Amino acid sequence: MDARTGVDLVGMADAVLQPGFIGKEPPPWLRRRLAEGLGGVALFARNVVDRDQVAELTAALRAEKPDVIVAIDEEAGDVTRIDAHTGSPWPGNLALGAIDDPALTREIAGHIGRDLAAVGITFDYAPDADVNNDPNNPVIGSRAFGAEPERVARHTAAWITGLQQSGVAACAKHFPGHGNTSVDSHLDVPLIKAGRVELEAVELLPFRAAIAAGVQAVMSAHLRVPAFDTELPATLSRKIMTELLRDELGFDGLIVTDGIEMRAISDRYGLAQATVMAIVAGADAICVGGEHADEETAVMLRDAIVAAVRSGELPEERLADAAARVARLATWSVAAPKSAPDPRAGEIGLSAARRALRITAPDATFPLADPAYVIEFQPQLNLAIAPETPWGLLAPLAEVAPATSGVRLTSEAGLPDALQASLGRPLVLVVRDPHRYPWMADSLRASLAVRPEAIVVEMGVPADPRGEVHIATFGATAAAGRAVAELLAGR
Repeated sequence: MDARTGVDLVGMADAVLQPGFIGKEPPPWLRRRLAEGLGGVALFARNVVDRDQVAELTAALRAEKPDVIVAIDEEAGDVTRIDAHTGSPWPGNLALGAIDDPALTREIAGHIGRDLAAVGITFDYAPDADVNNDPNNPVIGSRAFGAEPERVARHTAAWITGLQQSGVAACAKHFPGHGNTSVDSHLDVPLIKAGRVELEAVELLPFRAAIAAGVQAVMSAHLRVPAFDTELPATLSRKIMTELLRDELGFDGLIVTDGIEMRAISDRYGLAQATVMAIVAGADAICVGGEHADEETAVMLRDAIVAAVRSGELPEERLADAAARVARLATWSVAAPKSAPDPRAGEIGLSAARRALRITAPDATFPLADPAYVIEFQPQLNLAIAPETPWGLLAPLAEVAPATSGVRLTSEAGLPDALQASLGRPLVLVVRDPHRYPWMADSLRASLAVRPEAIVVEMGVPADPRGEVHIATFGATAAAGRAVAELLAGR
């Protein structure tokens, strides 16, 4: 309690934080902080073993604070936390956009929500509402529903509706749009050069649809948009967070930041100052803990918020408003009706992944005549994807066709030996965004020069089809790999 004003500044500052932590169960410091009023907790892949363990973890959190917001970044595509060790059983956003059946998108999001609710998660940092209109985007790509704003808008709304009907709060991200850039905000500050008219017609369209669908939260992006603010990145900009998102677009829910420790803003402003600036700008909750998952960071941010109020930098009423919005989301999460997971969910996800496949040679015949040799080309994955998340075709194809063999390459160095090993067998080349990786594009061309009949499987954002038979999966989830494996094996 503040001695001068009688207001619980420390409690309000704690309420707006959503820190992460290390371990498969809550550490003592987190239990203590929850009992003292910490508003939320962010789970990462490092906190997940399986669903039973996550359910025990969230129960332990709730034992300290019954209405704690338990958040996770579960896009259920290439970015998954709950299935980081096995790969997502769902096809992912780009695949759903390719199918373009909003009813299916809504159904799948509902299954995802049931799954999360069953293990005690109340807040999902999803869906990705970005329009991926730069094919070289290193951090969005297959996380988006596509490059067409109307398509992205209708699937964003459908995903939100399905998830929230299951009792889990949705969060449209990354406002005001992270698709039109070739810079990853985990590493540097992206610049969106589009003018106001283009931004209205493209980037903002899905967010308007999200708000119309009743989305509970919106996540800010750490990027500069000079059409709206010539000085500050969106997360720290009152012009974008309050004047645009609140006042103009009419959003009245929770605004949460992307990871505040991401280098796009932490390198320039530091964690504490960025946190204060974000709340001043209009953010209500601070996500932190990707790299700084410890009590010292959480305490530092809390104390910085309190100090900013006492110094006059952060108006007390702004902090009170932010804490109230956090409490409102927590109340919604507790009251929202929940449904049990559907035992048919796995088959529904696989069926959707099959529907997403696009084959450029419709007269191609399967199954393959002999066991395949698979060459997978491994790109450098963006930092939003948990590094342990499996992807590819070699493992799922070997499961349904045990004589399958192959290799995964991270450069051109091993390609001659791999091509030699493939002789006499059907060759399958598995790529992921070769248009973004010159070494991969060169390797693909070299492979097809030797083996023009090879099947090319693209598990990223499809560019120009290569090869006589090209299969696009629109994502690299476990469901996508299984769908292609069954196709090639004649299952």
